[in-house]
Amino acid sequence: MYRHLLVPLDGSELATNLVTQSVEFARTLGARITFFTAREDFGASGEGALQRTLAPQDYVDQAAGDAYAILAKAKAAAGQVELRCDTVVRTGARPWELILQVAEERGCDLIFMASHGRRGLQAFVPGSQTQKVLAHARLPVLVATVERNAPAGAARAAIGIIQDEHRSIASVLAGLRAAMREARRRDTLPDLDFIAALLHYIKSFPEVLHHPKEERFLFSKLAARTRDADEILAVLRHEHEEGGAIVADVEAAVERCRSDRSGLATLALAVDAFIESQWRHLNTEEEIILPAALEHLSDEDWREVEQAFRENGDSRVGGEYDEGFKKRFAKLMNVTAAGDNWQ
Repeated sequence: MYRHLLVPLDGSELATNLVTQSVEFARTLGARITFFTAREDFGASGEGALQRTLAPQDYVDQAAGDAYAILAKAKAAAGQVELRCDTVVRTGARPWELILQVAEERGCDLIFMASHGRRGLQAFVPGSQTQKVLAHARLPVLVATVERNAPAGAARAAIGIIQDEHRSIASVLAGLRAAMREARRRDTLPDLDFIAALLHYIKSFPEVLHHPKEERFLFSKLAARTRDADEILAVLRHEHEEGGAIVADVEAAVERCRSDRSGLATLALAVDAFIESQWRHLNTEEEIILPAALEHLSDEDWREVEQAFRENGDSRVGGEYDEGFKKRFAKLMNVTAAGDNWQ
């Protein structure tokens, strides 16, 4: 069977579901995945050329775009099931050609993709791009999801948004781990400003927005439908309550390192403990709470959960609810990618 999938992504909700599907498909086959996304050549535009001269840092951020943010969340989804994956970003005006080039270069034996199901320019993989891949590919292409034919339902939509937010959190945790790993390898201090920025994101997104929505809507509705989850829900709520204090401890360790390099060992231990606790928390929600909610919540429950998670700022690339979170997350992932030698 297929051993190496190429999965092209954009920042849409459709692509979020495609990541879930492709990871499960590859896990079932024992295959690996190369996640791929494309970005436009911002430097070739008049605006880009002007910005490169007048505002170099803004140009760098604009040129990088959302590509690494998109791929970071896909990597997080694969990592959750210990699935081997690579990532590739390419710049160009014709995405379908880039898809075929990368598939050939990487030795992929299946292109696993989605279609928005219509013509016209939308995000990265509009229907016309999918059709061109199908017309020119020399290897099998599986169109796993077509947007206009995708099964509707509040439960599916709500779970997709929750998983996407989890992947954003997991990507930031991966950035923390990578920064500390590189510091150990070089036997030097990590970029403390970058560490602080990652921690600030954790404070301002999951602690302030994501966790309260989980408790008020998902947890409370599950508790109202069954008593089977009471114990684990109590543990998760307690972990939410402790989260702010744990982040504050790591931040304090960062500040101590600024004036005393000997505090690096303490910082490393604090970061490792924080990451492990967050991973356990996310895995519990994904492996226990979401399946239980699927079993017990009503359609009306799911509609309320979906509406809640669509409101007030989330960090999903492509989301329009809070551009500040979107840009902040993308910028953090661009720095992470540069430090981790992504392609």
